[in-house]
Amino acid sequence: MKTDKNGANAGKDTILVVDDESNNRFLLQTYLSADGYNVAFARSGEEAVACTPSLNPSAIIVDVMLPGINGFETCKRLKALTNINFTPVILVTALRGNEERVKGIEAGADDFINKPINRIELLTRIKSLLRIKQLHADLELKIAELESAKSKLRKLAITDGLTGVFNHRAFRKQLKLEISRSKRFNLPVSVVIMDIDHFKTYNDMFGHPRGDRVLKIFAKLVSENVRDLDFLARYGGEEFVLVLPGTGKKDAGVVAEKIRRLIEDAPFPEENKLPDKCLTVSLGTATFPKDTHNENELVRFADEALYKAKINGRNQWVSY
Repeated sequence: MKTDKNGANAGKDTILVVDDESNNRFLLQTYLSADGYNVAFARSGEEAVACTPSLNPSAIIVDVMLPGINGFETCKRLKALTNINFTPVILVTALRGNEERVKGIEAGADDFINKPINRIELLTRIKSLLRIKQLHADLELKIAELESAKSKLRKLAITDGLTGVFNHRAFRKQLKLEISRSKRFNLPVSVVIMDIDHFKTYNDMFGHPRGDRVLKIFAKLVSENVRDLDFLARYGGEEFVLVLPGTGKKDAGVVAEKIRRLIEDAPFPEENKLPDKCLTVSLGTATFPKDTHNENELVRFADEALYKAKINGRNQWVSY
């Protein structure tokens, strides 16, 4: 049978026995080993607390009468260890009064065994507690899985499924937040609306799958070339919107021109077959509070500026 570095049977539950009496340790080892458990020992409460994190036992049996800190204090310190999760602690006592049990419960004990120890009772209680421990572990796993699923759902709710950037709903929420922050700290915030030029023509010529690929490339290029605090979202169709916190009118124009050149210079699939031989973008910008103090107007003004860029020949940006 395989053994670990300490000579214990690999894959078996390890029970830590905390007792300073050699006869008690021998008896518990006999009972537990015969039932297939690995057994480790600590001769004091201090030693048990020190070795438990690395040993990571499946259960701990603690004699109440110990040198140094007693079994109640040992139990309390063991339960305070944050890296052992739910590890059942059984207190062993020769006293049968309720006062001892109350003290044990207050210390965090999960069960009690009276001396002299009965083998059947000992093994039954350990098996019961280990089942509870497994149920506890399964529950924690399920909770973690549910939290992960909730996190994914929250992300899906604000993410554009095709491009991976934020969606229109998330944009509206973020814009409201940035305008509120702008009012509080007296800082500007700008909006840039972008529309890929002649995208319908591209879709008609090469099909929607290639058009979708262009949208993905476009979103990736823009997101990689703006600040981490800037907020890129898909506005709808081939339109995207960028929220620029702390950015005034002039600097918004600098960002718009940077994006215009970036898209003009970037290689897109089949763009040489387009009428202009190149895929380009038109952009419109508007700034709060320079252009308006109203959130909806800010978006509308940026859209109007984009429209002017379109009718003026495309592949350019216009500030409201």
